[in-house]
Amino acid sequence: METKVESLEGNKVKVTVTVDAADIDGRIGKTYKDFARRYNFPGFRKGKAPRPVIDNALGAEAVAATVTDELLNSSWTAAIEAEKLFPVGGPAMDETELVKAGEPYEYSFTIETRPEIDLANYDKVAIEMPFAEATDAEIEEQLAAMAEHYTDYEDASAATKMKPENFADLAMKATDADGNEIASLTSESRLYGPGTGMLSAAFDDEIMGMKKGQTKEFTLEVPADETAVLLADQAGKPVAFEVTMNVVKKKTTPEITDEWAKEKMGFESVADMRERIAESLNMQKASLMPRIKENNIMAELVERVDIDAPQALVEEAETSLLQDFFGQLQQAGMTFDAYLASQNLTPDQFKADLKAQSSDHVKEELALEAWARHNGMDVTDEDISAEFAKSGAEDPAALEQEWRDAGRLHLIRLGLMRQKAIEDLMANAEVTEVDFAAKAADEKKAEKKPAKKAPAKKKAAKKDEAAADAE
Repeated sequence: METKVESLEGNKVKVTVTVDAADIDGRIGKTYKDFARRYNFPGFRKGKAPRPVIDNALGAEAVAATVTDELLNSSWTAAIEAEKLFPVGGPAMDETELVKAGEPYEYSFTIETRPEIDLANYDKVAIEMPFAEATDAEIEEQLAAMAEHYTDYEDASAATKMKPENFADLAMKATDADGNEIASLTSESRLYGPGTGMLSAAFDDEIMGMKKGQTKEFTLEVPADETAVLLADQAGKPVAFEVTMNVVKKKTTPEITDEWAKEKMGFESVADMRERIAESLNMQKASLMPRIKENNIMAELVERVDIDAPQALVEEAETSLLQDFFGQLQQAGMTFDAYLASQNLTPDQFKADLKAQSSDHVKEELALEAWARHNGMDVTDEDISAEFAKSGAEDPAALEQEWRDAGRLHLIRLGLMRQKAIEDLMANAEVTEVDFAAKAADEKKAEKKPAKKAPAKKKAAKKDEAAADAE
């Protein structure tokens, strides 16, 4: 069999297949024998009817039509594999004729292939990674999180005004545009912290400066895209509030001492607690670091893709992700509506997230394929056979042939191609270790640190300079 490929527009190719006359004659002969064994022909034993008798009984073109159909169905997949093409969907066959004995057979088909993109550059990927071992800042972060679990809220003095860092015990009454009470928002006593995402920033602004016993009435026009947990059901509607400040509360976190570590957490001391935290963090890092590294590499690599993901591939990825998602839901015994409620998502938000994930997934695949092609990472027939051997199948060779006949072998080739690419990227990435916990702590301190005032002498000097300039 000979194949020829012609590139067309829109990632499509035209493949021309030529099957030699000897192969055609062999297929015709085999089909006559199959028909002779399959059907009863009066006057002849099973399998012994001559060709003219079969033609007279079944029609002169019966064998030729059968051979043609079988040839088309089997040889186009072989042509795809021979040319190492990566199709998207099936072939569109050009008009074909029936095979003829003693003559070669030629036919053509058009098929869409995966686009071959180029990355903006093929430099080594440079990424930032956490340290492999637990750092002091990470341990402190965990200690603080544990102490946070034992946070208490103490009543502030009656004169204390509500500030962003405070919490509030609020009595709330909320009504809709028709004056109906909104049960989910109405409460005699609700502990509320600004900026927690339970209510909106607009609500937070309204209660700033309130003191114990003070009551305030106001109406909020809830945006259509509101994400605050308690206001999501009122999106796009006005809500009237009557809020009373029962008391302003100050958040208090316990001091981390040996006594607290022993009584509340069950450790011998703070030092013992730190040591156990470090052990736990190191175990987590050992299992998570490879995945974090791969994710960081892929995020950097996708930045080098400057085209939109092809719609056909995005739709294919959406279908695959949806099948996996609903399979996981079924295993978990959860309904789709329950999942949306647990994630505080609307169906439209879910669809948008799915489309974004699918687009990112396609870009990642195309980027890895581009990296593999650029670096000459070919997938050999031996690589493919080895993959089937690792599958655990009873007869790996037979399974490989099934995939080949079904025209799916290119999927294995693609997967191995991407695998070689990610292995190369993982091995050669330039990694800078960063203590992200320490960095976050420094940024937090910088936010809280007040701006320095210029010393009085400098102020005076500046005033003298200004006067001199004026003169």
